[in-house]
Amino acid sequence: MSSKQVIKTSNAPDPVGPYNQAIKAGNFIFCSGQIAIDPVSNEINCLGDIEKETVQVLNNLSSVLTAGGAKIEDIIKTTIYLTNLNDFQIVNKIYSDFFKVDNPPARACVEVSSLPKGVSIEIECVAFLD
Repeated sequence: MSSKQVIKTSNAPDPVGPYNQAIKAGNFIFCSGQIAIDPVSNEINCLGDIEKETVQVLNNLSSVLTAGGAKIEDIIKTTIYLTNLNDFQIVNKIYSDFFKVDNPPARACVEVSSLPKGVSIEIECVAFLD
């Protein structure tokens, strides 16, 4: 039996390249970066609206985690990629509302020159299951 398990759900967008939505290895779940693709329409319905993109990205991450048997509280590390660091305050407010937990995860946030499909934000995470 492999100690590495692919996590896949139709409640999050299919990968746009040769990778999986997430991999479970031991007690860890490594979620690939999510962008604001709506899993139902497989389209980006909010391109350029950082608030709506952020909400969709976090919902996509949550769906992947749920498929792997994890909850938001299990996230131990996130990395946020923004094409405009001036959006940080808006993203941070939505992120804070999303992570209404006693011990929010460790986090990095970096500005990048571009992201897939022209989106403004991508977030990846690592979760740990007790």
